[in-house]
Amino acid sequence: MKKIFSIFGPTGIGKSSLAIELAKKIDGEIIGVDSRQIYNGIPIGTAQPDSSQLNEVPHHLIGFKKLSERISAGEYIELIDQKIDEIIQKNKSAILCGGTGLYFKSLKEGIFEGSHTNENIRSRLGEEYEIDKEKLFKTLQKIDPDYSNKVHINNKKRLIRALEVYESTGKPMSKNFDSLSKNSRYANDYYFVYLKMNNDLLHPRILKRIKYMIDDGMINEVDEIIKRKINISHINYIGFKEISSFIKKEISINEAIENIFVRTRQYAKRQKKWFNVNNYDISFDLHEISKNDIVDKLIQIN
Repeated sequence: MKKIFSIFGPTGIGKSSLAIELAKKIDGEIIGVDSRQIYNGIPIGTAQPDSSQLNEVPHHLIGFKKLSERISAGEYIELIDQKIDEIIQKNKSAILCGGTGLYFKSLKEGIFEGSHTNENIRSRLGEEYEIDKEKLFKTLQKIDPDYSNKVHINNKKRLIRALEVYESTGKPMSKNFDSLSKNSRYANDYYFVYLKMNNDLLHPRILKRIKYMIDDGMINEVDEIIKRKINISHINYIGFKEISSFIKKEISINEAIENIFVRTRQYAKRQKKWFNVNNYDISFDLHEISKNDIVDKLIQIN
């Protein structure tokens, strides 16, 4: 079986355009591996492929979830496997592309039985957190002292997830990580391609994209979510808070752009840190090699 190229890297680096060029050369279809781009209704703020890109090459797992819905890493891996099955049945090549490190790690190394979501438990714990987060944190310290050392009390998402896993599986999060069992059926076929770029080049690209998003309708996108009163706290939508403040006339548009720029740089920094400590098959520094040359090298590898 041919290798399944899995292209990842920090936000704004140009993963999608590279994946599209590669797909056109090897008769491929692209599967999104991004925890934000899965949602419908926020294509601009999450930098989803635009209509012209979607017309160039078939894409999967882009904009298919309602904003109110959640998805776990385990569920996402199952969906990726299903899409790979469909693409292979058409005698085409599957290409993975995205920036969510946890999903890429789970594809190769596996997921634990608690990786699925229990909405009822999560919702209840969310309410309890708002009432008394100290109590929840003490509960985590009691049931899983090892993992509690890695979670800050103000990290609502991780704290609630750890308690949700314990209630769902009867095992603490640290023990579940020790018993990773299920990975993608294609785990041995992935070829991980890590795209790098120094900050002197990446940061201007990020700022340019933010300004493009604003011009492309990001303000209207956020305003629509506000009007529909949809809770998107589970989505890492960088810019929602800032544009909301602009709409409320609390800050200027330039302040909003600058704040989004700061948060996006921080996000890219976290992505780099994650990717740098995980295994990949090959990496390319985009200030040293062109995208066309990368595509040619990958074709030779395949």
